[in-house]
Amino acid sequence: MSGVPAPLGGEVPAELAGLRRSIDNIDSALVHLMAERFRATQEVGVLKATLGLPASDPTREREQVARLRALAEDSGLDPVFAEKFFAFIVAEVIRHHDAIAGR
Repeated sequence: MSGVPAPLGGEVPAELAGLRRSIDNIDSALVHLMAERFRATQEVGVLKATLGLPASDPTREREQVARLRALAEDSGLDPVFAEKFFAFIVAEVIRHHDAIAGR
């Protein structure tokens, strides 16, 4: 079985190397999607600041949590993990919105 050299001089099996390449591609896609998401939330933050709206919208956040938990369950992803991940993103978005509004 041909493989890719491992960091310690051993060989990584080809199947493992292939899976790692897949993971690397998925990680790249996630970074690009997060950048796209933050560009959109940046526009939301500017609009909220212009309209004098608060950075946080608890009703919207609750709706998103419910939607994402259901999506996670349907996708075979731990909904608790999905909610924690979303909470981390929302906290960062709110921080950006506060900065845009000068708060």
